[in-house]
Amino acid sequence: MNWSPITGALAGLALVALPSLAQAAPRDPSGVWLTEDGKARIRVEKCGAQSTNICGYAVWLKVPLNDEGKPRVDFRNPDPKKQARASLGHQMIMGLKPNSEGKYEGKIYNAENGKFYDVTIWSEAQGELSVRGCMLGFLCGSQTWEQKTDLAQGQLTGPTNGANGPRADAEWAPKPNPAVANAAGSPATTGTTKPAGAAKTSAPKAAPSRTAAPAPQADPDE
Repeated sequence: MNWSPITGALAGLALVALPSLAQAAPRDPSGVWLTEDGKARIRVEKCGAQSTNICGYAVWLKVPLNDEGKPRVDFRNPDPKKQARASLGHQMIMGLKPNSEGKYEGKIYNAENGKFYDVTIWSEAQGELSVRGCMLGFLCGSQTWEQKTDLAQGQLTGPTNGANGPRADAEWAPKPNPAVANAAGSPATTGTTKPAGAAKTSAPKAAPSRTAAPAPQADPDE
């Protein structure tokens, strides 16, 4: 095959571009992260139908109780239906998507003021997660979260929407596996299976019972 100068140049550009494309693949940020102010631990994990999004949940709070000694609730949430939910375990990172820069971007919820912000997260160093939030597209601030592998007292450790686990918002809740659901719902079979074509054995018929003849009666005229 003859290569023209233009074809060769394009091929060279493609080879040069390959490393940059590989570098754009985002590092998986899954794990438990301590916020920069030390007030919460956030569990970050894959979510969505294809597990290509990123969700995050508050699995530990430095101050889990309010002034009355009761569990803190999300009373500033703009959705009235969520204002009575517990602050511990609520979802705050809303299905971020990977972008062309090797980062994840989307929305983050701040329970302290009940507002949503544009957010971008990425990890460039082992054990560190960079979080950049913006309001109105230009008022931005950045934090660095530290990865934690130990368990703090009161930290949620169960699966999302499971026992002792955080709670996903409805649109990001884990979907049940249809195969598992069907298997769980199928009736169990017990006993031996009759081989195909086996002759059906009928129970023997009971012999007809004999009715005893009535005893002869004495003739009253005798």
